[in-house]
Order: sequence, then structure tokens, then C-alpha cells
Amino acid sequence: MLQAFLTFLNEKQLTLASRKTLLAVSGGVDSMVMAELFRRAGFPFAVAHCNFGLRSQESDQDQEFVREWASKHQIEVFVKRFETQQHADQERISIQMAARDLRYAWFNELLKSQSFDYLATAHHSGDLLETTLLNLVRGTGLPGLPGIVPVQGQLIRPLLFATKQQIMDFAKKEQILWREDSSNESDYYRRNLLRHRVVPVLQQINPSLESTFQHTAERLRAANTLLRAYLDDWAKTAVQRAGNYTFISIAAIEQAHEPTLQLHALLEPFGYSYAQSRQIVTTLTHTSGKIFYSSSFQLLKDRSKLIVQPLATQVVPEPLQITMADTEIKVAGLYTLTIRRELPFSEFMPTSDQNISYFDQESVVFPLTVRPWQQGDWFCPFGMRGKRKKVSDLLIDEKVPLTQKNICMVLTDASERVLWVIGIRADDRFRVQENTRKILRLSIK
Repeated sequence: MLQAFLTFLNEKQLTLASRKTLLAVSGGVDSMVMAELFRRAGFPFAVAHCNFGLRSQESDQDQEFVREWASKHQIEVFVKRFETQQHADQERISIQMAARDLRYAWFNELLKSQSFDYLATAHHSGDLLETTLLNLVRGTGLPGLPGIVPVQGQLIRPLLFATKQQIMDFAKKEQILWREDSSNESDYYRRNLLRHRVVPVLQQINPSLESTFQHTAERLRAANTLLRAYLDDWAKTAVQRAGNYTFISIAAIEQAHEPTLQLHALLEPFGYSYAQSRQIVTTLTHTSGKIFYSSSFQLLKDRSKLIVQPLATQVVPEPLQITMADTEIKVAGLYTLTIRRELPFSEFMPTSDQNISYFDQESVVFPLTVRPWQQGDWFCPFGMRGKRKKVSDLLIDEKVPLTQKNICMVLTDASERVLWVIGIRADDRFRVQENTRKILRLSIK
């Protein structure tokens, strides 16, 4: 068992001899075997025991058992008692979820305060199988099929290579003492129900079920890694981000091999379900303007993009003034506007970049103002030689999304003339001409 333990750690590239590990030890056979393996391997470690106070005297006896083992072997031990039922009632969650939240919050505190490199839990291959079955019952995609992983950041599970029977056999052979948790016998909890009623039936079909599933889980993890790499690569062409906004190309989704799956991979971090992703895909050819909500985001189906933004976070920027002394201003977290004045004509470089505009400085009256566009604003678009156009009409013609219209900004001078619908079109009346002596250059990033 010890050799298999060391081989597994080597395969997972876990060099625990030079690291400090915190072991979550309940006193049950799994965690006691894990602690004994760490001790026999000579790894530096300490023990953390949670007393959830759910089994009265039995819980206190578990605590003392772990304390005595640690004292006997001169191992540092941390113990904490929790008001688990009270936490569950306050948060309106199950006892199991309350216990999980409490213990991992405490473990994370210990990792930081005591400078541990890893937290080790005693999950074995049976737990791996049960987790996958639970995920299937709840509903899961490919990421949920491999169950739990051996290494997840600072969390490690060094017994995943072993079956429950192997752990029991080793404990008995080596006369390792442990405590039995009476709650493990109850079918009240879903995991216990699977363990007692479902897994035995599956083992009748395949007596080596746990060992077989270790290899299956490994293949599933590899497949998920490949899929994740493919999706990340695809997202580079399908997604653009700006501030709080995420833009997803409708054309990229329509051309995808699996539109619903690939869209859900993008939307899942925003709280959208697979069913919602399927519904959104069915609307891609419909009229723009439809909005879909998750718990904290909204998605707008625009003409060529899906636009995702946080709920109730859009704030209309306040007007900002630009004086002759200013060289740079930040506009409400949207962009930085850079100002260069009195450039000679020789530095004029015509460009098609909509984020850069040049003006005849002597035709502009300072101070300038950057403000949200307003109904009634008009200007003479560059190239139209004095022909007026409402800013509102320009935004329609340019197909500016509804969510972007509220934060579309204009640059005006002291005479309230619109010089630039920022990032879209400049005014032709202030263009640089052959007789221009001083040039004003503005750019946004």
C-alpha cells in the first residue's frame, strides 16, 4: 500500500517530502490510513479535525481519538467545533452543505495562517465513482463525469488510487485503529443511498467496478482537457471583451460544429443553463432585441452579436471637460482619451482608424466636453460636405447595439458643436485642410 501510495504521488508529480501538508482527518478508516501513510513516508504534515457536533458524545469521542493519535506520534493537530445546525438554518442549506462550507472555510484559513502548501483529503476510488453517479443524477456535462480529481490547486486527494476494500485490508493488516461514523449506515443521505443500494448492483455486473472506473475517469478527464483546449481556441475568434461587456459573434455560433454546446461553454460562467443556451441558439435568425436573463447577467441578441453584461451595472457617464492643459483623461472606465495639440501639418497622418480623429485646432473653441449623446444632437459627418445628420440616426445606421447606445459619447466644443461621435465618426466642418496651421489629434484606447 505504501509503495502504491508513493507511486501515485510520483505520477501526479506531487513532491510532498519538501512540502508542508495539512491532512483533513475525521478519525474514520480512510483518513486514518492516509495519516499513517504520510507518517510512514516521512512527509511533513499536520492534522486538522472538524467536530460538527451532530452526533453528540460520539462526535466528541472522535475528536479525542484524533487528538490522542496525533499526540502519540508527536504530530501537530488543529481542532475546531462548529455550530453546524445553526449555520444550516441561517443559510437555509442542508446539513451536508453547511458542514462542507464550514470545514473548507476553516481549512483555507489554516492554509494561509500556517503556511501549508497542500490540503489533503482521504477520498478514494469509491468516492470518485459515487461523485460521478451523483453528478449524473443531478444532470451534468462532460466536466462533471470524471468526478473528483487528484490535484485541484492546493487540494490533493492522495488515496484516489485505492479502493475501499484495499484501504480496509491495509488497516486491518497493519492494525491501524479508526472510529466508525454511525451516520454512514443511514440511507438518509443521497451518497449513502448510492453506496448501499446502487453501487452493489453495479458491482454484480462488474466486480472490479471501482478499479475500472479509475481508468474511465482518467480517460474522461483527458477528453475534457482536449475539449476545453478546443473551446478556448474557438473562443478567441468568437468572443470580444470590453469593460463589463462580452460580445459573442453570432456568425461564429452558426458556423460551430455544436452550436449549443459551444455557446453554453461561453455562457456557463455567467450563470446560463444548457437549456437557456439551446433557446438562445434557436433565436439567432430572429429579429434583434430579445433579452435573456441569468441570476446576475443579461444577454441581448443584437444584429450580429450576443451582448452579455452584468445586471443593473450600466451607469451613464458624467460629462468631462478638456482644457488646453489636458493631455489625457479617463472616461468612466470605458476608455482613455489622449489629446495632442498644435501638431504641425507635417505630422498629419490620415487614417481609417475610428478611434483616432484629427481636427483643425483653430476652428475649435476650448474647453471641449466629452458627454453622452442627447436627443437632438446633430453634426455633419466627415465626407458629407456640410450635410447634417442626427446622432440618433447615425447610431441606427451604424447598427450600434441597444446596450451601447446609452454610453455612446460625443465630443463638443465650447460652442456646443459636436466635433466627434467618439469612436464612430468625426464632423466634416472641423477637418484638417491644406491651409490648416495647427492640428488637434484625439485618440481613444
